[in-house]
Amino acid sequence: MFYDRPEAGRRALLVQLKQASNDVEFELSELTELARSAELEPVVSVTASRETPHPKTFVGPGKVDEIRHLLEAEELDLLLVNHELSAGQQRNLEAELGCRVVPRTELILHIFADRARTHEGKLQVELAHLEHAQTRLVRGWTHLDRQKGGIGLRGAGETQIEMDQRMLAERIKALKAKLSTVASRRAQGRRRRSRAGTPVVALVGYTNAGKSTLFNALTDAAVLAEDRLFATLDPTMRSLQMPGIGDVVLADTVGFISQLPHALVDAFKATLEEVAGADLLLQVVDASDEDRDLRIDDVNAVLREIGALDLPRLIVYNKADLLSDEDNWLPADDAHLAVSALTGAGLPELLARIGRLLGAQAPVEVLLSPSEGRLRSWLYQRGAVVSEDVQEDGSMALTIVAREEVLRAFSDQRQAAGGAAH
Repeated sequence: MFYDRPEAGRRALLVQLKQASNDVEFELSELTELARSAELEPVVSVTASRETPHPKTFVGPGKVDEIRHLLEAEELDLLLVNHELSAGQQRNLEAELGCRVVPRTELILHIFADRARTHEGKLQVELAHLEHAQTRLVRGWTHLDRQKGGIGLRGAGETQIEMDQRMLAERIKALKAKLSTVASRRAQGRRRRSRAGTPVVALVGYTNAGKSTLFNALTDAAVLAEDRLFATLDPTMRSLQMPGIGDVVLADTVGFISQLPHALVDAFKATLEEVAGADLLLQVVDASDEDRDLRIDDVNAVLREIGALDLPRLIVYNKADLLSDEDNWLPADDAHLAVSALTGAGLPELLARIGRLLGAQAPVEVLLSPSEGRLRSWLYQRGAVVSEDVQEDGSMALTIVAREEVLRAFSDQRQAAGGAAH
């Protein structure tokens, strides 16, 4: 952005640093997914064994030579590095190799920019881009080293870097002001839902775990659901009628990923506050992913960063239809549940679990007389009626499931009207 760079192609060589603390195979597979999500073609990968990155070229001169030969042999025109590079390292690699070098954060930002559809999403992505760019200003334009001072000004004007910094700072300030308005609007929405007693359930999870497919299955919505990373970027909220609870807001959120760039976490703060302010988190996990435990750890790291790690949570293992009969690792307890959003298996139990976690009590049988039609209507309005059987004498046998405060209010109203529970 701030110095002349080689043209970017689509056929890519992937680079991963091999250290004692990382799982090279897992990290390369993730980079491959990211590349494909950016509609690039990952052709070949290279690992470099270094405990600390080389200060000038990140991978060292010997590995640079190896990469150059591979680029030429495979006719590749793009280098994807699954790490953060300093501005100097990125510039040096591009000068040495003669091709565009894209580090991990830049690749993710590119994907986010391509996915953003709403005005808010575009603002958030632009802010993330500019905040990232602020850290990467380098002296690339020596012919513009210093702008001359104008008439009446003393001495030289701004250096090119100072001009870039000022322009970036001004645009970032404007974007933050716009997003502050968005945050205020979201906060007002949360306050309205809180006053109305409407619980919020947020779907969170690793990108491509099937959150949008599950969201669609529960709400009959038509949110984009594709088999690629970050298919959903802009948050979507829908109302859901829950037995025993009534209206519940279900929120589909952007997928998380390991080493999620801080620029994105900061830029999407207004959106992620919906997660931090939820009454319940459904942490969706791809049950067919062999690295599912690592994915859970990555999601937990982001939840910790946004202050949502201690919220009530149900871990939902999605894509259970892809498991074989021999798979017996699924935890059998109230904190975990296996479902298939595609086939619908396990969804009734999921709704029942959500209801219990939001405070729905065990089913209660009540018998209302024909004169208690207003109480019957009141129960229906709160989504408390599970089943109803009208007796020959006109009385109504209801099975109700509701939160404790709803059951208490029902009992108080009935006692005040002189009724009796059965």
